[in-house]
Amino acid sequence: MQISVTGRRVEVTDAIRSYGEQKASKLLKYYDRIQSIEIVLDHEATQHKVEVIVEAEHRNTFVAHESSEDMYAAIDLVIDKLERQLTKHKERYRNRKHLAKGVKKTTED
Repeated sequence: MQISVTGRRVEVTDAIRSYGEQKASKLLKYYDRIQSIEIVLDHEATQHKVEVIVEAEHRNTFVAHESSEDMYAAIDLVIDKLERQLTKHKERYRNRKHLAKGVKKTTED
């Protein structure tokens, strides 16, 4: 898995880079088919904005945005959003019913 941290209009310090990478690596616990994670940090006036793009197998892409006055808080919030997205996707994928063609679903009363 590849994790990249980039900044728009803001310099990415080593502390922020390592914090973002550490938090993003925990996403594998929720969905193990992740191929790459891109973290984009931005700063506008008094708000720090964080966007995380997660690329998974089979062209699945998960995106989350968050803004806060603190960069670390924004990273935490966006990772929480992605945890929910990945968990929901994994549950949907596991709970699918695979019926063979031509087989009718019967109900018993």
